[in-house]
Amino acid sequence: MIDRTPGLNDRNLVIWLFVCALTIYGMIVLGGVTRLTESGLSIVEWKPVVGVLPPLNEGEWLQEFEKYQQYPEYQKVNTGMDLAGFKQIFWFEYLHRLLGRLIGVLFFFPLVVFWWRGQIRPAFKPHLSALFVLGGLQGVLGWYMVKSGLVDNPRVSQYRLTAHLGLAVLIYGYILWLIARLLWPAQSGARHWLARLAVPATFVMILSGGLVAGIRAGHAYNTWPLMAGQWIPPGLYDYSPAWLAAFEQITTVQFNHRLLAYLLTVLLVLLAVRLWRDSAHTRPWALFLLAALALQVCLGISTLLLAVPIWLGALHQAGAVLLFSAVLMAAYHSSVGVTRQKETVRAATVSVG
Repeated sequence: MIDRTPGLNDRNLVIWLFVCALTIYGMIVLGGVTRLTESGLSIVEWKPVVGVLPPLNEGEWLQEFEKYQQYPEYQKVNTGMDLAGFKQIFWFEYLHRLLGRLIGVLFFFPLVVFWWRGQIRPAFKPHLSALFVLGGLQGVLGWYMVKSGLVDNPRVSQYRLTAHLGLAVLIYGYILWLIARLLWPAQSGARHWLARLAVPATFVMILSGGLVAGIRAGHAYNTWPLMAGQWIPPGLYDYSPAWLAAFEQITTVQFNHRLLAYLLTVLLVLLAVRLWRDSAHTRPWALFLLAALALQVCLGISTLLLAVPIWLGALHQAGAVLLFSAVLMAAYHSSVGVTRQKETVRAATVSVG
């Protein structure tokens, strides 16, 4: 249960957390653009403090470009790239890192002020402390991911990319859940089983998308609903060892992503129907869930059929986080229906007695 100590002002906390969540949402989308434009390996050093400033003159730009030329992406992929081309990919990665630093500032300094003024409820202090630690780990994980592409193979590891994406979504969802607890403390009860299943299922779906992006699986089998003219494509799990196909083989990774999408769609429709039937209070969340789901399904199919254009790939990633937001809110408010059921059963028991 949440400590409802009188006199503490939750409004400022909600505004602060909402700004942080919105900025992280933008960070996730920008990260997708950085990946789609193949800009993530353009900055080959990690300088959390002095790296805040970009190159400010021609000499500094040439120095940065020379560093990039020492690594495999330039030598094997972008051989012959000129300084103008380097600047284009540099800015995406620079803005991505700059936004990450901004999020750290947006979270840390208001946290210190709220904590010092006693405006944070005791029950929330461990959660906010955990978020601060997770934010720091995300920065380290981001550099760990980049390092995997600064070796012989100029591509980041799909495992590290998926972990980096997953942690970002986890932090975002954590903040969103805290906002919900501040705004609607009465809905902090038990959840319906559909809601308890929907949140991790949607998260797994996003992780599956990370694997698709990591091995460029979206550029293959650009037809729907069939793959290579079949429901079950040839070569599925044709890999050694077979279990690794789910993480490394293009055919299997894309097939699994599609299959998860179908199963998740059924699950979320069932959850939306449940919310619609529960009460008038939960019906808007059911509609939000269905709208986000319909949008993401359309974006996913379009992204596949058009072979992942940058703008559509970025929208698809944005849609995934929007859907995750809708699922979280639907799950949070599902406790209303559970509470109503318990009250109905209790009233019936009393009546019979």
